[in-house]
Amino acid sequence: MTKSDKITANIGKANDSCLKRLSIKKTIVLIGLMGAGKSSIGRRLAEHLDFTFKDSDEEVELAARLSINEIFANLGEKKFREGERRVISRLLDDKPMVLATGGGAFLDSFTRDKIANNAISIWLKADLPTLVKRTSRRNNRPLLNNKDQKSTLKKLIDDRYPTYKLADITVESNDEAVENTLTKVVDALDNYLAEIK
Repeated sequence: MTKSDKITANIGKANDSCLKRLSIKKTIVLIGLMGAGKSSIGRRLAEHLDFTFKDSDEEVELAARLSINEIFANLGEKKFREGERRVISRLLDDKPMVLATGGGAFLDSFTRDKIANNAISIWLKADLPTLVKRTSRRNNRPLLNNKDQKSTLKKLIDDRYPTYKLADITVESNDEAVENTLTKVVDALDNYLAEIK
C-alpha cells in the first residue's frame, strides 16, 4: 500500500465514523485567516463527507454581482461585512454543507452565535510563514493590497486568533500536503463528535 493509499484509507475510516455520528445534520464551518487553506481543505472535506461545498466570499460576490475587491473599493468594508453576515446566515439555514468563511466573518458576534447554534466550527490555524507564502500567490486580498504583507498578516493574527479560539475544533494548517491536513481535520471532527455523542 502506498503512502497515498494509506491516507485515503485513513480518511475513509474516519469518514465512516463521522457520517454515522453526525447523520448529516449540521453544517461544518471552516474559519481562519486568508491563506489558511479553508477553500482547498473545504472542497476535499465536502467530497469525503458527501456534502455540498460553498465559499462565503464567492456567495457574497454572486449576491452583489461584484468581486470582493470591487465591493471593498466601491462600497467599503462595512457594506461588505453586512452582506457577508446576511449571506452566511442564509447558508446556515440551508441544508448541511461544508462552508468556508472569510477571515473576518467569525469576528462578527451575530455570525459567531449563528454558527455556534447551527454548525460545527473548525479553525484552520496557520503560522505566519505559511500565511505569507500562500497569500503571496494571489492578488485578490483587499486587506493586503498595497500594504506590507507580513506586517499586516501579523496584526491580523494578533487581532483575530483570540476570537478564532472560540471555534469548536482547532486544526494546525501549516506548510504540509493538503491530504495530511485533511486527515487531521477528519480525525479531529471524528473525535469531537465522539465526545458530544
